[in-house]
Amino acid sequence: MAVVAVWKCDRDGAMFDNKKDAEEHDKMLELAANITALIERNIEGVSEEASEEIGLMLAKRREVLAKACKGKPEELLAAEETSEQSGSESDNSGENVTPLAANQ
Repeated sequence: MAVVAVWKCDRDGAMFDNKKDAEEHDKMLELAANITALIERNIEGVSEEASEEIGLMLAKRREVLAKACKGKPEELLAAEETSEQSGSESDNSGENVTPLAANQ
């Protein structure tokens, strides 16, 4: 029986086959949680579910959002158009997630 090293993200239980990807995923989730808290504190009437979805969406697109804040606002829409044309979301955070069977 082989031993396979995996890294588990504390925040959502996602498993990764390398530490770098696990840490990157954890940082993205931490950013999403902080954005969610900011939204909930500053926008009245937004549901917890909606603020969590917004926080996660912004955290997943942090690179494009940073470009937009640095003077390239068209990057936000260009990124959305690209993901729509390819037929997949720009969420690639689960690419390196390793599924684990319950009875291995």
